[in-house]
Amino acid sequence: MIVVASTNGIVGIDAAMRVLKAGGTAVDAVETGIRLVEANGDDHSVGYGGYPNLLGDVELDASIMDGATLAAGAVGALRNCVYAISVARKVMERLPHVFLVGEGAARFAREMGFDRVDLLTEEPQSVWENRLRRDLPAHVFEHLNQQPDLWRWVDVATDPEKAWGTVNFLAQDAEGQICAGASTSGWAWKYPGRLGDSPVIGAGVYADDRFGAAACTGTGEMAIRACTAHSIVFYLKMGIPLQDAGERAMRDLNDLGGAYLSDMNFIAIDRDGRHAGFMSGEVGAYLFMAEEMSAPEEAPRTRVELNKRWANRVQVQDAT
Repeated sequence: MIVVASTNGIVGIDAAMRVLKAGGTAVDAVETGIRLVEANGDDHSVGYGGYPNLLGDVELDASIMDGATLAAGAVGALRNCVYAISVARKVMERLPHVFLVGEGAARFAREMGFDRVDLLTEEPQSVWENRLRRDLPAHVFEHLNQQPDLWRWVDVATDPEKAWGTVNFLAQDAEGQICAGASTSGWAWKYPGRLGDSPVIGAGVYADDRFGAAACTGTGEMAIRACTAHSIVFYLKMGIPLQDAGERAMRDLNDLGGAYLSDMNFIAIDRDGRHAGFMSGEVGAYLFMAEEMSAPEEAPRTRVELNKRWANRVQVQDAT
């Protein structure tokens, strides 16, 4: 049995392992671990206290995939519900669908008994307001919701340092079954309704008991375009060892064209419970905890350098 997580999963990885030791499934463990991160108001990339979109609304994305059946559930642009991962699991288990977004996802959460919660907390609200007041003309900020060209102001307010932030969990239980999950509040100051890779099966998460699992964080648009999580598992399916599979999937991102390319990170396990982490940045680590361990440990991610291309800011005229 093993649990692997991004470093912000430190608040939930012990609980996830306890679930496995008590006979719980990999799906139970992943949901348990991620819920604790979603409830951590000090983590502004996930759940309660996450950074808002351009209009100041917190929208959450999450997905979960059961490697035993390849069943999956996902929610996107979910508002006013802390536990997006649990709503995603309910989608997987209660509906014939895989993916709910926006008002439909929020309605389903209420029907499943989840409390309505204001997700925007004081610090993220202050950062959002200060950043936008700095970058936008005062009359635009004061009437942002009425702007006919909101898309232009997204580019002005784009902050590549806050473009990502996600919690990833992978688990393998006593039966050898594997699960992958991810949850995020997404790109800070994003255009309302933007979805990253976290809720997209095959992009942000993928799990297959026969081969392994992977979960990503970084510039989600890149993982969506390259189907990164699925690529890792597909390389494992081809018989490529875990380390080589991860490096190949990372290098695949260099084939992407376009102006908006930045960092990518992911964690992965194979069907034998071997684990690895990968990054394009200078320094990075991930967490793992096996059955015999009394506490989780950090392991370094393998660095695979990526080409970076970030568009110049659009110079929007102050139409006074």
